[in-house]
Amino acid sequence: MANLKTKQTEDSVTAFLNKVEDAQKRKDCFAISDMMQKATGLAPAMWGTSIVGFGSYHYKYESGHEGDMCIIGFSPRKQNIALYIPGGIHKYDDLLEKLGKHKTGKGCLYINSLDKVDVEVLNSIITQSLQ
Repeated sequence: MANLKTKQTEDSVTAFLNKVEDAQKRKDCFAISDMMQKATGLAPAMWGTSIVGFGSYHYKYESGHEGDMCIIGFSPRKQNIALYIPGGIHKYDDLLEKLGKHKTGKGCLYINSLDKVDVEVLNSIITQSLQ
């Protein structure tokens, strides 16, 4: 079985976020980190080389593949900020309609900037996804 690359590390979240080149994206990432920390009551941790995550859970698939992953997290990417929302993002379609400019994947929410979304709605998605 292959080694999992996305494991919790001891790397500094602050140092990682300070390396985000775009100043607005860097500021947004610190704000998202604060939102997730407040919602979870947990300190952020690095997962792999590019995910800021909060908490952890153990999963095991029917195939036998298992591992640990953060409960909720995000990753600053070149094009956008990917937010990893537990339980699937489409549970929140009603809130997504009010969110503003975004894209979605299976379990991800992609935003370009907090300026383009309703931060209160984003906070509601984060909070509700943890319940």
